[in-house]
Amino acid sequence: MTSVQTPVPVVQQEGTARALLRLSRPQQWHKAVMLFAAPAAAGALESPGIVLRAAIAAAGFILLAVAIYAFNDIRDAPDDRRHPRKRLRPVASGALSPLVAAVFGVTSALLGLAIVSGLGWQTFALAAAYLIAQVLYVSGLKHVAVIDLIIVALGFVLRAAAGGTATGLPVSHWFLLVSLFGAMFLVTGKRKAEYHAAGNAVSRPVLAAYSSSWLDQVMTVALLGTAMSYGMWAFQYLGHDVYRELLAISFLPFFTGLLRYALLVSTGRGEEPEHEIFRDRVLLVAGLSWAALLGVGLYCA
Repeated sequence: MTSVQTPVPVVQQEGTARALLRLSRPQQWHKAVMLFAAPAAAGALESPGIVLRAAIAAAGFILLAVAIYAFNDIRDAPDDRRHPRKRLRPVASGALSPLVAAVFGVTSALLGLAIVSGLGWQTFALAAAYLIAQVLYVSGLKHVAVIDLIIVALGFVLRAAAGGTATGLPVSHWFLLVSLFGAMFLVTGKRKAEYHAAGNAVSRPVLAAYSSSWLDQVMTVALLGTAMSYGMWAFQYLGHDVYRELLAISFLPFFTGLLRYALLVSTGRGEEPEHEIFRDRVLLVAGLSWAALLGVGLYCA
């Protein structure tokens, strides 16, 4: 009996360099902004030295993420070929061989670790923990319900903590909780959108273990955790300075943005959280208002 193999999709010819760039997911590099979150929250972005160290850490974590994307695409290529959008990824489409992708991934991982090693042992340990956790995720933990959400959220927390160790700045516990709950909120919203999108169960089997009501419960818990943690961080500055009062006021657009995103998820949107802020006017205005209040409160005090 002859087994039926999934055909490799036909794609336009592209150079190896372009295929490697697509494999690297440059549209996801914005996640490295978490490395600047700790110095930003400390009002320290006016120091060129601190910004430079945060940028070096961000470059290292971007390379580690690129390595994970490469390993993920190699492992998921058979499933990706059955997905309407992911079938066009370089390895799944045949634009890159698994060997080339593997060499690229290992090289990126080594370069990333080499870069962060110059920022102290604590930053290196956080980077190594991030890489190990993500490798375990790609190797199979992403198919384990609940654990998949925790590991993705943990990646954001490790980035945020590394931003503090790389720059030598103390990191508030409330700040880390905002990072954790905020990441859980966004990741769960993404899973909820994928849950309702046709065909995603093919490339993300863990969705079959979830129910819509459970994902709603987790989103609610994460939303409350994010709001309360941010409020505890922001309201601690009340009475310190007239500009610091704006940090407390920034809670309003921050909370508005959380509620608005939750509403978008409930309507079937949210599969790409990073794009929703530019597609929805209310979310965009809330985000800009929050950033303005935060900037003035931190840097004009």
